[in-house]
Amino acid sequence: MLADFLGWWSLGHNSMGRVVITHSTYIEGLIPLLKALAAEPGIDTVTPAVICRVKGRSDQLRLRVSTPIQGGHKLLARRGHSAQEVFVIGDWSKERLEQGLARLMGR
Repeated sequence: MLADFLGWWSLGHNSMGRVVITHSTYIEGLIPLLKALAAEPGIDTVTPAVICRVKGRSDQLRLRVSTPIQGGHKLLARRGHSAQEVFVIGDWSKERLEQGLARLMGR
């Protein structure tokens, strides 16, 4: 019975990842970019996390692959005087993630 349900459910459902919305505050422009990343094959979950103020200033939104974590990578998003951690779970390598982010950000 469960196998029948799962077979039915998978029809018409793609394996897109999801963006976990947990906070009420995000760096401006971050969520649309993360939704585009989550739509890529091989990305399971994208979770924006801690946001903080930093000394430096970044005029435009920047995303940098920071460190590997179990099952994915941690990114650091920067814009203005704010920085936000983003956790990406999926099977992409660091290099593929950097290339994908550059493509999504139009670089």
